[in-house]
Amino acid sequence: WYHDDDHPLHSLFRRQSANTSVPSSFPTVGSPEWSVGFPATADTTTMPKAWTDALNTAVQTGRIPSIPVSTQASPDATPAYDGVADPSIPPVCSSYAQCRITGQIWDAPAGTIGISFDDGPLPARRTPSDDLYAFLQQNNIPSTHFYIGTNILQHPNEFMSAFTGLKSDISVHTWTHPYMTTLPNEGVVAELGWTMQLIYNSTGGLIPRYWRPPYGDSDARVVAIAQEVFGLTTVIWNHDTNDWTMDPTQVTPNATTPDQISANFDTWLSGPKTPGLIILEHELYNATVAAFKTNYPKFAQHNWTLASIAQLQGAAYQNARTST
Repeated sequence: WYHDDDHPLHSLFRRQSANTSVPSSFPTVGSPEWSVGFPATADTTTMPKAWTDALNTAVQTGRIPSIPVSTQASPDATPAYDGVADPSIPPVCSSYAQCRITGQIWDAPAGTIGISFDDGPLPARRTPSDDLYAFLQQNNIPSTHFYIGTNILQHPNEFMSAFTGLKSDISVHTWTHPYMTTLPNEGVVAELGWTMQLIYNSTGGLIPRYWRPPYGDSDARVVAIAQEVFGLTTVIWNHDTNDWTMDPTQVTPNATTPDQISANFDTWLSGPKTPGLIILEHELYNATVAAFKTNYPKFAQHNWTLASIAQLQGAAYQNARTST
C-alpha cells in the first residue's frame, strides 16, 4: 500500500524528519513533537514549497486539465460545473456522476471483494474501531483503511492499532473530508499532502499509494493532481451500503437500516461475480461496524475471495508463513 523506499516522492516529505534513514528519528506517535506543525484545516499558506513546486510543474507541463472548479447550491448538494453541459463525460468526467477515468479503481477482479473502510480512525467512545480491528485480525481479513488526516491527529492510538497490530493498508481520505472538486488546485494539494505527511511521519517514512475522495467526488482535474503531484491512485466503489446514514446522534432522512444492508449484501453476494465487488463501508459508528461483522459470514457462504485494495493490484503479498 506504500511506495518503494527509493521512490522520488520521498523528496516531498523526507525533509520533515531529521533523519529518515533511522526510523527512531521520527517523533513518537501521539507525542507533542509528533503533532506540532500540522494545521487544524487544510492550510495552503503553510504547506511545504516542494508541494507547490510539484503542482506548478504539473500544471505548466499540461498534466493537470484546466476545467472549472465545481460549486454547490448547499453544503450537501451535488457539485455542479458552470458552463459544462455534461460532467459525466470528458473533459470533466466526474466520478460523482459515475464517469470512470483510466487508472482509477472501481471494481475488484472477478470473484473478489476488496475490503475497505472509510473515515477512521475514531475512538472507542464513538465507534469500536479497536473492536473492528480485532475482528479483522481474528478472522485474518485483509483490509484497507481510508483515513482522515485530522482523525489520525486526534486518535493516534487507534491509528497505531491498525498500523502495527492489524498491519492494514493505510490510505488517504483527505485532511478534512471536503467535496474535492469544489477546491482550487492548491486546496486539493493541501488536503492530500497534509494527510500523506502525517502518515509518513507516523509509519517510519511510508508514503501511501491510494486515496479515496470523500462522497466519491473527484474529476479529471482532481484525479490528475493526486496522481501527478503525489503518485496517488484514486479508488472509488461499485456498491454502496449507505451505512454512513446510520448516525446515532441525529435523524437522517431516508437513513438505511441493518436489515436493508443485510438484504443488499444478500443480493450483491449471490449475484454475478464479474466484476468483483468494492463495497463502500465506514468505521463511523457502532452500527456500521456491526453491519460488517453481521454480514461477514456471507462472503464465504457465496465463495468470494477477500483482498485489500492494494492486493487487488498485486501491490502486496500478505499472510505468508515465512519471508520466503
